[in-house]
Amino acid sequence: MPTPRFLTLDDVAEILAVSWSQAYALVRRKELIAIQIGGRGQWRVEVAELERFIQRKYAEARAGTVPEAPAEPTTGSSATPAAADAEVATDRDQLKA
Repeated sequence: MPTPRFLTLDDVAEILAVSWSQAYALVRRKELIAIQIGGRGQWRVEVAELERFIQRKYAEARAGTVPEAPAEPTTGSSATPAAADAEVATDRDQLKA
């Protein structure tokens, strides 16, 4: 069986050893490029794009350009981490529906 070209966000989360919410946040912030497929808009990440993302992160780490602390929320984003988690959970429920 050939290697798949695209991964789900669940696959990406497993590969990166992060939660689904963290993988989704990378896509929403456009740090990790993904496309939406189908009427329900399910996210897919190309394997090659995930590899580029990982290599970029290694390059940032080597250059010392990785931020030490997460950035403050910008205008229009959720005010609290709990509210942000609730927003991501709602988005995930919609995608799985």
